[in-house]
Amino acid sequence: MDNSLNRLAIYGSSGFAREVLPLVRQQQGGPLDVVFVDDDVSLWGTEVAGIPVVPFEKAVSEDRSFTLAIADSAARRRLASRCEASGVSFFDVQAKSAASFDRVDVGIGLIACANVVLTSDIRIGSHFHANIYSYVAHDCIIGDYVTFAPRVNCNGNVHIHDGAYIGTAAILKQGRPGKPLIIGAGAVVGMGAVVTKDVEAGSVVVGNPARVLAK
Repeated sequence: MDNSLNRLAIYGSSGFAREVLPLVRQQQGGPLDVVFVDDDVSLWGTEVAGIPVVPFEKAVSEDRSFTLAIADSAARRRLASRCEASGVSFFDVQAKSAASFDRVDVGIGLIACANVVLTSDIRIGSHFHANIYSYVAHDCIIGDYVTFAPRVNCNGNVHIHDGAYIGTAAILKQGRPGKPLIIGAGAVVGMGAVVTKDVEAGSVVVGNPARVLAK
């Protein structure tokens, strides 16, 4: 990331946004002009973690670049559309301890927290969130607005479609060339689930082995 790009906005001001803030500071490595953006009117003019909270319109008028520190995929999609309609740019956030190796193609708006690893031959869409100690192994394809909670184990040859949420410590079994394990669009994989079979779009799966809780 270009360290001269120092007028920044973190969309959100709750727990995950506060976790992203020190990563932004670390990444910039110099003077930082950052605000939290929140749509809650009661927060405007206050501070969170010593950082001012401002309305969206104010941050846009100040020509800030945005990162979307909102875990909910649908909300993140909606806010990305709002930002794009207002002509704002996005910046990536990547912890110094995060690693990205060979032939990894990632769209805009990445947030990769501490000790995230992206290995080789991976394609990832826009506004992907990978929380602490998560990894993506070889030959995976991940769509837009996908969220990994902490310690997600995404093994090789897995395809995750748009808007899926993978819970803490979930394990996605390795697929095969030509027959990847598929997590459908908008699916939710519960914490600690061990996924050995494809998950249908919009489904919620839990347990070991993972079973459908709801559709």
